[in-house]
Amino acid sequence: MSRADLRLSELFRADLFRTATFRLTLAFVVAIIAGMALQFGLVYGQMSGYEQQRSTDLLQREAALLVHETPAQLEYEVRERSKTDLRVILNGAALFDMSRNRIAGDIKKWPVGLEVSPKTQRLWDAPPGDTPPGDTPYEMRYLAVEVEGTNGNRDRILVLARSLHMANELRYITKRAALMSVVPVVAFALMAGIFLSHRALGRIKDMHEAIDRIMDGDLHERLPTGRERDDIERLAVSVNRMLDRLEHLLDEIRDVGNDIAHDLRTPLARVKARLERVSAITNDPAALQGAIERAALDLEQCFSVITALLRIGEIENGRRRAGFAMLDLRELMAGVVDLYEPIAETEGVMLEVVDSDDPVPLFGDKDLLNEVLANLVDNAIKFTPEPGTVRLSAGQGPDGATWLQVADTGIGIAEDERKAVMGRFYRSDKSRHVPGSGLGLSLVSAILRLHGASVDIVSAHPGQALPGAVFTIHFAPPASV
Repeated sequence: MSRADLRLSELFRADLFRTATFRLTLAFVVAIIAGMALQFGLVYGQMSGYEQQRSTDLLQREAALLVHETPAQLEYEVRERSKTDLRVILNGAALFDMSRNRIAGDIKKWPVGLEVSPKTQRLWDAPPGDTPPGDTPYEMRYLAVEVEGTNGNRDRILVLARSLHMANELRYITKRAALMSVVPVVAFALMAGIFLSHRALGRIKDMHEAIDRIMDGDLHERLPTGRERDDIERLAVSVNRMLDRLEHLLDEIRDVGNDIAHDLRTPLARVKARLERVSAITNDPAALQGAIERAALDLEQCFSVITALLRIGEIENGRRRAGFAMLDLRELMAGVVDLYEPIAETEGVMLEVVDSDDPVPLFGDKDLLNEVLANLVDNAIKFTPEPGTVRLSAGQGPDGATWLQVADTGIGIAEDERKAVMGRFYRSDKSRHVPGSGLGLSLVSAILRLHGASVDIVSAHPGQALPGAVFTIHFAPPASV
């Protein structure tokens, strides 16, 4: 075994008792012990209360029967208690005179603290009879009532006693049974905790190894998942989804870098070629000025691409949420129509708004949403031949969700390109001849994600030569924003 494997094994054993599973098992063991202690307390309390009430009822019942006996018969019953039913029911019985001197019975002397009363009394005393020296006193129930003597007066006291040793024995048996049952339960719970912790650590070990491979650069690696639908499994699935998203974003970054290099290479190459030609011109100021102007335009195109990328990055980072406020989409549409109506007339396109009397409220950034509308309307005008129409509309659904729609009668977007056109630098074959960088709809997509909105693209007239395109933006309901 290598040193690394030995160290991993030692860490594995050290972490075995620090896992959440093992700690949960310990907590469960403590809960079991507490539950058993509570159960023992409740059982003992019920048994003790039942035995005390039973002793009280027996003493009072026997006293009620004995007080009606004749003095002679009562003395006989007490003296010969071992030969009667009183031996089974009572642990002691005696007759005392009014001076607390014993007349008959197996209670040798008057119990300390006992008072003559029709109520039972609880005293701690040694059991009646021939008690060995040093015997530990325990709880007794006494009842002392006056009874008639030989002269017809109530000059005697009947004392009855019953011990609660049965309750003490039951308590001892219950406590012993609880202690004996705790040991196997705790041992089994600890063994189960060690087993489950070992199993959980095995899965976590595999995940650590997969994470190490990912950190070493293998972005296609994923955390292992099994059939268990537990917390670790759900966490692994969520991490794998995150890794899929990160891999997709890294692929996009790589593709964007390639697209940026491709899109900037052409204008920069033109600038270089023109500057090289200009360097050979020494006597033609007009040609020199024209070359400088064209080079400036090419550099301006490069700057516009870089500015658009920086703006998309700023929006995707969520730095513009401070500008969110309540606004009316009708006012935004009216402002965009006023701006683009002259351009639309020049291109032979009719720009119209489907207006309504009710306001269309929305919580968002006014400047960014203006940019969304401007990009959509500008694209619609560019790709709609004359005579064409670009129509803007907005409203609210039954659930309070706001929607915004831009429809045109232009060349449309093929179904397999509708998702791709929202990406960066994508330009379909039908739009290659139209000036642009392919970043307008990417900017729209970034702004909509910031607003928690989605966009659907469909054809206005499927199957026709000019199917048109309909962009419908769905904003989340106010409670979800």
